[in-house]
Amino acid sequence: MNSLIKHLILCITFLAVSTGVSAEEVNKKDPYQMIKTVADITFKRFANEQAAIQVEPNLLKTIVREELMPYINYQYAAYKVIGSNFKKTNKTERAEFVPAFREYLITSYAQVFTLYNNQKVEFAPPKDFTDERVVSVATSVIEPGRPPIDISFRVRKHKKTGDWKAYDMVAEGISLLDSKQAELSSLIRQKGLSHVTEMLKEKSQKNIEFKQ
Repeated sequence: MNSLIKHLILCITFLAVSTGVSAEEVNKKDPYQMIKTVADITFKRFANEQAAIQVEPNLLKTIVREELMPYINYQYAAYKVIGSNFKKTNKTERAEFVPAFREYLITSYAQVFTLYNNQKVEFAPPKDFTDERVVSVATSVIEPGRPPIDISFRVRKHKKTGDWKAYDMVAEGISLLDSKQAELSSLIRQKGLSHVTEMLKEKSQKNIEFKQ
């Protein structure tokens, strides 16, 4: 699978966990309904703002920050990225890393959004999640002239609130969270969490560009 297809996969999948509506209008107690509702609404919003995005691509960062991140458990994802290095870090370092990782995700997702091309997403039927803490919401990306691309969203239930939030996606067997962990874990081990935090802050400042 070439890099363009991977980016298209990421584009579609993270569109499907963003939203153009207020939190009250999204049923966060049902992971399947949440993903489907926010996907349907986001596709419409993205299409409506396409002209403005073409003029100012950094608008994508704003959209991601305001609409996507409320439905992403970025702190849990950040701690998963720290992984086995956790005991080598302290509370202050982790407190600085989490927001830096969040901004890094925002910029990464926003860049991927430049490849959005009105692909269709089909959702598999929901399953019983009554006794589950983590579920995978299965979807397929349908694009004319290509085989369907199988994608699942990993969604986790908060112990206290009972709300569900996405923390990872798996496209054609590739976990985004695992890839980020592989990318950053060795750097954390070799140079420390503070170094990686500063690196992510710098990456987050990059402008969003449409590739020719």
